[in-house]
Amino acid sequence: NTALILCAGYGKRLNPLTLTDPKPLLKINDITVLEKSIKLIEDLGIEKIIINTFYLKEKIESFLNDKKFDLNIQIVNDGKAILNTGGGILNMMKTSNDTDFLILNPDTIWSTSYIKFIKDMEKFYFSNDIKNILLLVNKNLSFDKKLKGDFNLTKNKIIQNDQNHFIYTGCQIMNKNLFKFHSKNNFSISEIWNKLIITNQLYGYESLEHFYHLTNLDTYKEILKIK
Repeated sequence: NTALILCAGYGKRLNPLTLTDPKPLLKINDITVLEKSIKLIEDLGIEKIIINTFYLKEKIESFLNDKKFDLNIQIVNDGKAILNTGGGILNMMKTSNDTDFLILNPDTIWSTSYIKFIKDMEKFYFSNDIKNILLLVNKNLSFDKKLKGDFNLTKNKIIQNDQNHFIYTGCQIMNKNLFKFHSKNNFSISEIWNKLIITNQLYGYESLEHFYHLTNLDTYKEILKIK
């Protein structure tokens, strides 16, 4: 029912562009990557979105106010200090009564081509009564060939070894109860993933869509040439 979009980061790898504009407001074909994320969520039939902000938060707030999306969009600020990915997700989850959330990172160039894979991932998540599933892509489908794999995937179970062939796309479904005993406010979401990997409880679903990601300024410029 609810999607979260991570928009608090500094985007340092895209300097100098992100010295004046937050990374989610960078554009591909005159459409911001944040709007592409919101459009995907809308096409998935999700009506509630929570967005976290910190760096240049006023610009993101102004963008959302000007666009007037026909969705229930709530902005949650990280506070006095940036909370990292895990802390930011937890901070957003605390404002909702929902238990399961679709989470998107707008660094990825999202499109309607992802709908099938995300819906299939959602079916797998609920039918298997699991707590966390990541949408992964084989690194061979990555536009940025310098990106290394994050994980390996065997029968929808995620492992890590010396031959990691799969990249995390920036989309996952996560259950709030995973944070039940997490006392820190500022932490990376990989801390949760690593605990689940150890107990063989981190799941993945493979996307077959070509993967475009705003890794850095050079990659962004190359994507602009073809998109």
